Amino acid sequence: MTPLRQRMLDALVLHGKAPRTQEAYIWAVAQLARHYRRSPDSLNGAEIEAYLLHLLRERQLTRSNVNQAGCAINFLFGKVLGRDGSPCRIPLPHGPQRLPEILSRDEIARLLGCARTLKARTVLSCAYALGLRVSELCALRVEHIDTAADRMCVRVVQGKGAKDRYVPLPADLLALLRSYHRHVRPRGWLFSAATDPAQPLHTEQAQRWYWQARDAAGIYRRPAASMACATATPPICWSAVSTCTASRSGSATATSTPRRATCTWRGPTRQTAPAARR
Repeated sequence: MTPLRQRMLDALVLHGKAPRTQEAYIWAVAQLARHYRRSPDSLNGAEIEAYLLHLLRERQLTRSNVNQAGCAINFLFGKVLGRDGSPCRIPLPHGPQRLPEILSRDEIARLLGCARTLKARTVLSCAYALGLRVSELCALRVEHIDTAADRMCVRVVQGKGAKDRYVPLPADLLALLRSYHRHVRPRGWLFSAATDPAQPLHTEQAQRWYWQARDAAGIYRRPAASMACATATPPICWSAVSTCTASRSGSATATSTPRRATCTWRGPTRQTAPAARR
């Protein structure tokens, strides 16, 4: 690691940037250095402007990606190198804002039913039932699930905007989480990485599970640029009347909503299995 890269990492931590923002800024500056084949601190404003135009015209990146690269370069020159004035002389307007498309209840049932594993189905169900962003979903821990009868909520720690919040926990999702807990026995992270249980599930893996289930379910509309559009309107996406479980053949089977169990989250469970309806 070069001294300049270490200085930028330290500055990002001191300014309280999120881990994903740190990765994106470091990657953007590394791409700039790779493009010119020299250290980015030796570049001038004209060269940086030409690079951003190269991203727009030749590589045809989206406006949001180019804006992110420009913000990373401004952070490097302004906060790390301490140079007055912005090195980017072209405007960085916001990209176009588009509303995501909301999937129907039947599409949601088919998507959840086509999840390949119990872990993948639980991740997708939590995204739609709780309305969490993919980064918030991967950061969930076992102790964040509160199953008290007078609360029934999930604590989201340091979500969007570095804010904590509580979201309601549906009873049918709680039954699925208990089934997942009996089979997986998670410790610490609710969804841990497959290669290292001490690390949380990577956001790219969660997104990959979503696209695999979407293609298997034959859903060709793209709800959003991220994993599942669950952050837009979770009450519309999630059905409190019935849920969907996946069979070995990959088909979706509707099941009735189980009654609220009185057992605790981590203790031995004793609940009535929902009767399947075809």
